[in-house]
Amino acid sequence: MRINRHLLHILILPEDDANRQIANGFILNRNVNGTVIQVLPHDRGWENLLETFINDHLPKIRQFQERRMVLLIDFDKREDRFSYVQSYIPDDLIERVFILGVKSNPEKLRRVTNKSFEGIGEALAEDCAKKTNELWGHDLLEHNRSELDRMILSVRPFLFVEI
Repeated sequence: MRINRHLLHILILPEDDANRQIANGFILNRNVNGTVIQVLPHDRGWENLLETFINDHLPKIRQFQERRMVLLIDFDKREDRFSYVQSYIPDDLIERVFILGVKSNPEKLRRVTNKSFEGIGEALAEDCAKKTNELWGHDLLEHNRSELDRMILSVRPFLFVEI
């Protein structure tokens, strides 16, 4: 399903297939309004994702003021990855672009949680909808806290439905 570009919406640009599956699981959660969120085709690695974001998505984010975007990357235990990627987000768009991901990689999170990638995504959506921190508080995800808080303020009003 395609979202309406003129209404509030969020696009997720995943680094790889594992992140794409997590994003798809997030959308499957019953609390998520699936008409305002779309997972884009995955890139092969965070550097390719950054190039796609800069070349293909930056102009469209400026064109469509209601657009929000999540860059879903692996941090690969690199503390500088967040700041490096963030440095490519123009100041005028920083309030509408968010960078999230697993501290190492999704495969490690899958192993330690014993959940499928989609199961991880559903659990993360559940945390957001219920304002809990069960999975988001995990050692491999807790570094996302400030970015997640910032994102939730921007997307909660239109992304989550009351059940």
